[in-house]
Amino acid sequence: MGTTLAQLAELVDGKVFGDPNLKITGANIIRDAVSGELTLMDKPDQVGLLMENCQASAVLVREISDKLNIDGILVANVHEAFGKVIRFFQPWEQTQASGIHRSAIVSLAAVVDPTATIGAGSVISDGVVIGKNSVIHSGVHIQAGCHIGEDVTIFPGAVLYDRTEVGDRCIIHSAAVLGAYGFGYDSSTGRHILSAQLGNVILESDVEIGAGTTIDRGTYGSTKIGEGTKIDNQVMIGHNCRIGKHNLLCSQVGIAGSTSTGDYVVMAGQVGVRDHVHIGTGAQLGAKAGVGSDIPEGQQTIGIPAGPFKEVIAEHMAIKRLPDMRKTLRALTKRIEQLEKEAAANAAPAIRKAS
Repeated sequence: MGTTLAQLAELVDGKVFGDPNLKITGANIIRDAVSGELTLMDKPDQVGLLMENCQASAVLVREISDKLNIDGILVANVHEAFGKVIRFFQPWEQTQASGIHRSAIVSLAAVVDPTATIGAGSVISDGVVIGKNSVIHSGVHIQAGCHIGEDVTIFPGAVLYDRTEVGDRCIIHSAAVLGAYGFGYDSSTGRHILSAQLGNVILESDVEIGAGTTIDRGTYGSTKIGEGTKIDNQVMIGHNCRIGKHNLLCSQVGIAGSTSTGDYVVMAGQVGVRDHVHIGTGAQLGAKAGVGSDIPEGQQTIGIPAGPFKEVIAEHMAIKRLPDMRKTLRALTKRIEQLEKEAAANAAPAIRKAS
């Protein structure tokens, strides 16, 4: 089975260069592509790699180079187009038809849209509402009073504590936990007494939550994740946090309670943020940054403790020069000692003559 290059060009709204009738049987990245497959080139400097080490029969490109000796398709967005081609050859298949699996446990007090899918072994508790075309995979547990919007996907094993709200088109990956108790205690009595856990978690529309990520409920109000924010695997967000719109939080980020962010904030892997601070709109936090105070809008921040990018880099460069500076200091110290000895020796005759 296969299709022609011209047919794929129509699929991705592109323009063929080379043989439009070339038969294409699949799609793969440059490293793994074989004869008959279509690959993609998203950087001009990949031409050599494509021509010398790749056996693909055709390529998706954004610009045509004189060095390209291969048929292909010219497109505006290489990755978007390649995704369409991949899905053409490897279509996503829903594991079951819309409806409720016979082994799922769904409360009579829940409202599940007829177009929604509830997978095997899932538990849907009292007062839960699940919107149109949402897919709840196997083994998901949704506790009482949760509200799931339209076109939501929740993968196997995720847990939503009571009253969690999930906006339209959200994706929640396996083993994510939304709405667990916040890590807050009253220790004034000599014992650690759990504080109030009366809030909930709210995901606005188009949010994605990675596998193994945990988001704690608010103490009294809500922990909120803003529209379009994407959260990677194994991220921890504490109680009462307010994460802005279109943030990108990479793996193993940890954010302590009552912290807030503006929109379009980026946190690289293993960033740690203390409680009660604000990260300004457009700020970028480098990997492992240790944030202990507010970050201004648009600032690039790195280091432990975190600081402005240029300042921290200057400090690191100075530290690298310390061995040479130490040698210089020793040499200067010896020189000063020598000069002092010479000065003392020259001064002694003058003193004796004056006396």
